[in-house]
Amino acid sequence: MSPTVQELQNGIRAATGRFEREVKASFTKEELQAICEALGVDVDEAGRPSTSQMRRLIRTHVGIAESLEAADDSTFRKPDIQAIADEVGASFEP
Repeated sequence: MSPTVQELQNGIRAATGRFEREVKASFTKEELQAICEALGVDVDEAGRPSTSQMRRLIRTHVGIAESLEAADDSTFRKPDIQAIADEVGASFEP
């Protein structure tokens, strides 16, 4: 049986040193920043990057989008989360 979105998200949170959540929740700005760090994605050093910018950077880095310009900045869908989990080496408990 395939893992749920929440299980995948919690696996990513654990792999990036963040706390797992008992309720269904999108990634926070801090969690997106931790994902970027775990992936080695260079976020804007001059200031705090927006959540939209970090989502686009992550999608580009894991191969969901071909370029930053083509990357979607909406919240992640299950296939996106699965690709991110694979890239950060997340494990999850059913």
